[in-house]
Amino acid sequence: MTAMTTPFDEATRTLLDGRIFPSVATLGPDGAPRSSVVWARRDGDTVVFVTGRDARKGRDLARDPRISLAVTDAEDPYKAVEIRGTAKLTEQGADQLIAELAHSYTGKDYPTDGAALVTVRIFPEKVVKFGF
Repeated sequence: MTAMTTPFDEATRTLLDGRIFPSVATLGPDGAPRSSVVWARRDGDTVVFVTGRDARKGRDLARDPRISLAVTDAEDPYKAVEIRGTAKLTEQGADQLIAELAHSYTGKDYPTDGAALVTVRIFPEKVVKFGF
């Protein structure tokens, strides 16, 4: 799958590189949106997070890769971005990424209890900014 990626502008990069509260919306089997809070970070002009391969988000994205990520600035809740795009799932690097994200968000290890994890990479197709 080759994704067309919309590059992030400098304001979006700055927001994504700061302290953020991200949540994703995926599409359930009936087509209804389902949202979840995640730990995420920018990786170039994509955003990455981790979920369980068999978790709701993992199953939703394996079936339909359309995704929306809402990100709110932790310091200024009126500043936010919505990133709509396509997700690609891979098992590569998921254990390392969840460890890094857990330490970034909580300062602690995150117990995965042996769950099969996947890295989700969001390729943005549309970025909408609020409060900039």
